[in-house]
Amino acid sequence: MADQTHVLFVEDDDVIREATQLALERDGFAVTAMPDGVSGLEAFRTNRPDIALLDVMVPGMDGVSLCRRIRDESTVPVIMLSARADSIDVVLGLEAGADDYVTKPFDGAVLVARIRAVLRRFGHASGGERGVDDADSAAAGGVLAFGELEVDTEGMEVRKAGQPVALTPTEMRLLLEFSSAPGTVLSRDKLLERVWDYGWGGDTRVVDVHVQRLRQKIGQDRIETVRGFGYKLKA
Repeated sequence: MADQTHVLFVEDDDVIREATQLALERDGFAVTAMPDGVSGLEAFRTNRPDIALLDVMVPGMDGVSLCRRIRDESTVPVIMLSARADSIDVVLGLEAGADDYVTKPFDGAVLVARIRAVLRRFGHASGGERGVDDADSAAAGGVLAFGELEVDTEGMEVRKAGQPVALTPTEMRLLLEFSSAPGTVLSRDKLLERVWDYGWGGDTRVVDVHVQRLRQKIGQDRIETVRGFGYKLKA
């Protein structure tokens, strides 16, 4: 039990909650399942899970608000579950600090694959799978400077004008990709592949919202949008 990945799952639909819990447990995860946002926050604080799966529409405290509360306290990975792929809730969830989202109804195998991809990015994976601390983009090591922005690729620290900048692991991986090739345009698909570990197509809104969040922390003008192509870090 101690070496199992612990998942917090917040879902108000009894059938979905129980079926998903059983499916995750069959795949080797330890699962704490809660029916509403208030009990979900209490469970998060008590159990300190490795990852949180939050349905957007849950009673007491909705999933977006719960994500914000979790992000205020922790950088634990968060995946939002949304009933509609085109819902504004998807963007709201990502802006609240979620790392990814899955659309309902979802296939159990797809959900497990998405969970494992997120965990690899956060360094929870085993068997030689890479995490944020050994990403290819950090291979060169050292401290990279871009004006008043400094990126320590070995210590995994970022400073702006000498002051530390707090980034989530996903934001850090995104910045590492940009800083490994300053001035080079990186497409959204390439960033999805390298940062989110998508071996298949993905929703580029995930990239756009994370770039927006990263800009808010390191400077709005540091990452430039190249319309029709992607983004680049200004050298």
